[in-house]
Amino acid sequence: MTEEIDFILDSAKESMDNSIAHLEKEFLNIRAGKASPAMLGGVFVDYYGSQTPLSQVANINVPDARTITIQPYEKSMLQPIEKAIMIANIGFNPMNNGDIIIISVPPLTEERRKDLVKQAKVESEDAKIGIRNVRKDSNNDIKKLEKEGTSEDVCKTAEDSVQKLTDSYIRKIEELLVVKEAEILKV
Repeated sequence: MTEEIDFILDSAKESMDNSIAHLEKEFLNIRAGKASPAMLGGVFVDYYGSQTPLSQVANINVPDARTITIQPYEKSMLQPIEKAIMIANIGFNPMNNGDIIIISVPPLTEERRKDLVKQAKVESEDAKIGIRNVRKDSNNDIKKLEKEGTSEDVCKTAEDSVQKLTDSYIRKIEELLVVKEAEILKV
């Protein structure tokens, strides 16, 4: 195959890897009933005028499956952290004891579990759309090469390779979704 086609296939694979990595990151934000520091990944605190990720202004620990503790690096940050958690609207009620903030992670209701499964399905569908867009872009690039004189057989083989790559990544997304669903629905 030509170098251009190898480049197209390599960049398609890299883009698809990025879609999978993004999906895994999104799945971390969907809580499955067990406390995890990742649950607070989307919380930003007003730190001297700039929005800063919570993990950069405090130490986040999980002493047990139902509790998250947040120890700010500066005691003056207790109130802003507590406020940021409330603003983030992630369903937690932080308790400030003067030294640390304690969050009790409530057990998930059946309805909430179903909502989280729906959310996971939406995220995985978005990832599949991303993979299909990469396939479309790659096939368009291959068609351009064919118009520029690359042999039809080489281009057909490249399109087949892109399709195989797409199929394997779609399968990977479906496998990740099955695992996440099981994790969410496990009581």
